[in-house]
Amino acid sequence: MSVNKEVKRVTTHTLQKMKEQGENISMLTAYDYSFATVIDAAGIDVILVGDSASNVMAGHETTLPITLDQMIYHAASVVRGAQRCLVVVDLPFGAYQGNTKEALNSTIRIMKETGAHAIKLEGGVEIVDSVKRIVSAGVPVMGHLGLTPQSIYKFGTYTVRAKEEAEAAKLKEDALLLQEAGCFALVLEKIPAALAKEVTESLHIPTIGIGAGPHCNGQVLVMHDMLGLNQGFKPRFLRQYLDMYSQVKTAVGQYIADVKSGDFPNEKEQY
Repeated sequence: MSVNKEVKRVTTHTLQKMKEQGENISMLTAYDYSFATVIDAAGIDVILVGDSASNVMAGHETTLPITLDQMIYHAASVVRGAQRCLVVVDLPFGAYQGNTKEALNSTIRIMKETGAHAIKLEGGVEIVDSVKRIVSAGVPVMGHLGLTPQSIYKFGTYTVRAKEEAEAAKLKEDALLLQEAGCFALVLEKIPAALAKEVTESLHIPTIGIGAGPHCNGQVLVMHDMLGLNQGFKPRFLRQYLDMYSQVKTAVGQYIADVKSGDFPNEKEQY
């Protein structure tokens, strides 16, 4: 009888050790069982079930419309496919802002109904009380500073954040506050590389960048972007590893042609 070699699960403790040992953390988004299985098997450290599902899975213009129930559906699907990596779930817009009790209740639902390992919230000083309350309930929290897409209507644009001194100073302060409140890691999105370096060096917890340069302790990209499923979305920070849109379109075109011509199914493809 063959014995399955036990898979060692990545934990928040693993990520902390990686920072201390200078090993970069790899993180990608995923939203369903099939892709989670592939990404996990490839050896990713962290899967983020991002509220970017609102954009790439549901076709919304922003992350705001996605609901807690929808995030739970996506997260539960991902957890069933991820054997090894840490699974972090975004708390969606409206599930935590301005109300620590609501934040805790949303978190408890995610943890109980999905089997995920941690949650992520956007914001700094404004959400510190919620972070403390969630952490005190025993749930690991990842922070998110810089460009926070749930606040897109406040910013009015998706351009780089914290280029001005005042915003940079607040970001540095917020990072320390989130660390103090108990966050195990911080996402830094679309901020100058020099600022990300400064923040990363000021913290003992790991930072994970997206459009924040090479000095963070890890990197995250949206899976659909790095696989080239999103036509026309090519920000400077994105490295596209595949042109999946063209490859899938070609394959589907071939299938259509084979059906129309009667070539599919052939003699070997029938009973």
